[in-house]
Amino acid sequence: MIEQVLHPNNLIKALRQVVSNGGSAGVDGMRVKQLPGYFREHRDTLTASLRKGTYLPQAIRGIEIPKSNGKIRLLGVPTVMDRLLQQAVSQAIVLRFELEFDAHSYGFRPNKNAQQAVLQAKEYINSGYQHIVDMDLKNFFDEVDHSLLLQLLYSKIKCPDTLRLIRKWLRAPIWIDGKLHKRRKGVPQGSPLSPLLSNILLNELDKELVKRSLRFVRYADDFSIYCKTKAEARKAGNEIYLFLKNKLRLPVNREKSGLRKPVNFTLLGYGFVPTYRKGDKGKYQLIVSDKAWKTLKQKVKVITRKTTPMTFDERIEKLNTVMRGWTTYFRMASMQVKLKELDSWIRNRLRYCIWHHWKKPERKRKNLIRLGVNHRDAYAWSRTRKGGWAIAQSPVLVTTITLERLHKRGYLSFLDYYLKIFPRLDEPPCTRPVRTVV
Repeated sequence: MIEQVLHPNNLIKALRQVVSNGGSAGVDGMRVKQLPGYFREHRDTLTASLRKGTYLPQAIRGIEIPKSNGKIRLLGVPTVMDRLLQQAVSQAIVLRFELEFDAHSYGFRPNKNAQQAVLQAKEYINSGYQHIVDMDLKNFFDEVDHSLLLQLLYSKIKCPDTLRLIRKWLRAPIWIDGKLHKRRKGVPQGSPLSPLLSNILLNELDKELVKRSLRFVRYADDFSIYCKTKAEARKAGNEIYLFLKNKLRLPVNREKSGLRKPVNFTLLGYGFVPTYRKGDKGKYQLIVSDKAWKTLKQKVKVITRKTTPMTFDERIEKLNTVMRGWTTYFRMASMQVKLKELDSWIRNRLRYCIWHHWKKPERKRKNLIRLGVNHRDAYAWSRTRKGGWAIAQSPVLVTTITLERLHKRGYLSFLDYYLKIFPRLDEPPCTRPVRTVV
């Protein structure tokens, strides 16, 4: 196995993957762009130490990332060289486990994605399985039991050198605020190997769910069970809770777990609401969850904040990048009405940025005249005491900084991208009154 890991083709493939992923430097300060040169120079020494078993991974750099609920998520960033080797190991061992993974496991697997998981959940719900056991594993990546994980690895990997190397990575200390901390459990969230290791452990959960003939969807550590009655859901939830606690030694977050109906359930950013299409009574369609909308608006606010130091073209470029990624991910949801309102709000924020950038009254007057406003109105609006946000929504800017002019500067609306790039799916939008927006 170690020879498969160290095969030149495997190492080159791993190097390209790590470079394309990018990311921060580890504790040694080496950046991704420095890795190819360093690897070519030290390749022979590195492979020799791996064959002899003398290679020692460096400490993991701990980065605290704030979560939306106010708490902190700890990410572990290995050095770029360790990331290269972990990627090489992952590529060498993945096929030994991939064939055994369940079809309803969608996270971090080839030809699997979050949209497939959501569609499978929707299929269960529309088939009558509308009592949902929503389980949240508490700090999963920090709670993985090393001995149990290594036993599962040993069942497929008999190479002691590869297992020893994985164990060293699992036990590598983490560097937080200038101090080294020992690690006796957990998988560093942020390493190339952690997604595969998490799937290997949670595949035991999948087997248990299949054994009990339960319908489920799992995306990494996010999983849910679908039942026809509340009694079945309660029984399944209690049994799986005990399995996780006693067999896999994983704690469940009781505050975030529970029995849900579709209207109170979200999965990977998607929500479920009843469809009003004739003949589809009891069926549900996909929408974007309130939390996902809130996160999007926070991102847009940062980009379109008038005090954020960037040019208008830079704002448009960043905004379009967010728009493409977000709309692509949520392309299955019905959201035309909300996207129309969102686009109106974004355009007003862009107008506010332009008005703020003009700064002095005389410059405002001249620019309004260039945009076609008569001299008298241009003078009056340039000296107005109204606030910038009120001006952004006023006729003087709405009729001059038009949608066509914004398009010429590269602006793309969420709704246009949603409708033109992705053909309308098999569902109508949620029916509710539409406001007239500009």
